[in-house]
Amino acid sequence: MTTPFPFTAVVGQDDLRLALLLNAVSPAVGGVLVRGEKGTAKSTAVRALSALMPQVDVVSGCRFSCDPDSPDPACPDGPHQPGAFEARPARMVELPVGASEDRLVGALDIERALAEGVKAFEPGLLADAHRGILYVDEVNLLHDHLVDLLLDAAAMGASYVEREGVSVRHAARFLLVGTMNPEEGELRPQLLDRFGLTVEVAASREPDQRVEVVRRRLAHDDDPAGFAARWADEEAAVRARIVAARELLPSVRLGDGALRQIAATCAAFEVDGMRADIVMARTATALAAWAGRTEVLAEDVRQAALLALPHRRRRNPFDAPGLDEDKLDETLEEFGDRGDGDDDPDGPGGPGGGGGQPAPEDDGPRGGDTAARPEAGEGGEPQPSGGAGEQRPAPAAEPFRTKVLSVPGLGEGAAGRRSRARTEHGRTTGARRPRGALTKLHLAATVQAAAPHQRARGRSGPGLVIRRDDLRQATREGREGNLVLFVVDASGSMAARQRMSAVKGAVLSLLLDAYQRRDKVGLVTFRGTSADVALPPTSSVDAAAARLESLPTGGRTPLSAGLLRAHEVLRVERLRDPARRALVVVVTDGRATGGPEPVALAGRAARLFAADGVASVVVDCEAGPVRLGLAGQLAGELGGTAVTLDELRADSIAGLVKDVQGNRRAA
Repeated sequence: MTTPFPFTAVVGQDDLRLALLLNAVSPAVGGVLVRGEKGTAKSTAVRALSALMPQVDVVSGCRFSCDPDSPDPACPDGPHQPGAFEARPARMVELPVGASEDRLVGALDIERALAEGVKAFEPGLLADAHRGILYVDEVNLLHDHLVDLLLDAAAMGASYVEREGVSVRHAARFLLVGTMNPEEGELRPQLLDRFGLTVEVAASREPDQRVEVVRRRLAHDDDPAGFAARWADEEAAVRARIVAARELLPSVRLGDGALRQIAATCAAFEVDGMRADIVMARTATALAAWAGRTEVLAEDVRQAALLALPHRRRRNPFDAPGLDEDKLDETLEEFGDRGDGDDDPDGPGGPGGGGGQPAPEDDGPRGGDTAARPEAGEGGEPQPSGGAGEQRPAPAAEPFRTKVLSVPGLGEGAAGRRSRARTEHGRTTGARRPRGALTKLHLAATVQAAAPHQRARGRSGPGLVIRRDDLRQATREGREGNLVLFVVDASGSMAARQRMSAVKGAVLSLLLDAYQRRDKVGLVTFRGTSADVALPPTSSVDAAAARLESLPTGGRTPLSAGLLRAHEVLRVERLRDPARRALVVVVTDGRATGGPEPVALAGRAARLFAADGVASVVVDCEAGPVRLGLAGQLAGELGGTAVTLDELRADSIAGLVKDVQGNRRAA
């Protein structure tokens, strides 16, 4: 067994350490979401926390960690007799991103349940994590069906396993800790709200602190046991402080003044629902206990807000998390007496005395920094098509709701919400023999397969004699996520500021749709003499929006280069993830300039997509009273269809995919 890195040896990361310690003091706070770049000790700190957690008493022999003082009456291993118990360390259970549903919630032996009426149940990770820590690294990459199960367990404090009417229930109350790199995509709002606290972490830019990080890491790797021994006293002191804070917690008083400040703060930042108020109250109480006080002060409320509210004030996926600390201080001052906390706005001492990230000053629809977004009148006049000038990036127009663009046919990609696919969840469409472990029983097909053999198998009682060969797996149809690859024309012919703003607004709207449908996205741009992969395929819609915002325009229109680069991106991505189907969205006016025979080259490049059967849509950006219809011609070469910017909002776009499919059949 490896020796974990000591919690007290982690350099810096005060907010992270404080948030974890508060949950150790009061698990009712609701867990921690740790957001930050790679290599910032996120996982190291979380794994080290388990060594500081007080031991728990469990019923002897119970696989579900029942509390001997109040055992679960519905425990599958029960009923429990009083008296027999044992003490063991609190568990930290890691949920792999690629785990199966049975691994998370447990597996029920369907064959024995049908044939013998026996509930033979093998517990999963939720049972292991009961009264401990459930840790999900890269939680933003967790599959949707696992997220749904986590949400249910977190909401009800119990896990249910059901197979065709046979069900098992057990308690599942755990401290949920997740880490994520925002560059790889955001969390669903429902799961985001389930985390009590959130912290942003980043590597220090101070050379001395970075030197100390490297020194401690190397010392631990060379001699883990010796390094841990050198920090044993500090670890014991923190462990004792957690125990003392837990004992003090029931005596902490949350006065009406502090409650009024909590409610006013949540209202001022317009967070949804009441969970934020409850989490703030529990966090402020834990902060007071951690500081050794029995009274919640304004400084506790302030620190609780910095930990509990940033991830709850996001209004859309492109809003940056964080709080305006000036606004927070004004609210606290207006509602209630700040008392002794006025002179110490950074919160209590000990590991992690304060923090939080300030919010951007502009709270527009993107919620981000607008320094690189000039006003509509800046940047000079647009260059004519073929010009060499480069325009400053135009701001994106207000995003709008788009209709669904889907890939035709039936896929087998990752679960999502865009195109039809064979999935583990969804409506039942048929049955087949199971490949590996049975997960979704098709009862009627199983009975039909077993019925002809009952006499030969010597059936004498009311129950069926079921064999392994009789079992049938239900085949289901649901929705998958796709790779939506945007190919955006940034040439001089698109450079009119009002027009480019509308184009960016349309692409931003499609990006919002991709976020909601759990797609991967990529961005290819072309202008001047070449095409660039502005963003390789990723789950981070935020990153795509940032690249779009800073997109310059000007120069010629190398349409063929853009299409060829997009084709290469799809080829590489197909090798990495062959099950994920692609939808190519070409945003252009259809003009092709630069080099010999640019129109013919663009046509040949487009026919590559048609030959590969890639679904495509051309967003026609042509403007003016005279229209050449070049985008429509390009759509025909691609085997897809064209839609104008105005039609992107209209109900008529609902038939786009049928048109794409029809065009292919006609060809």
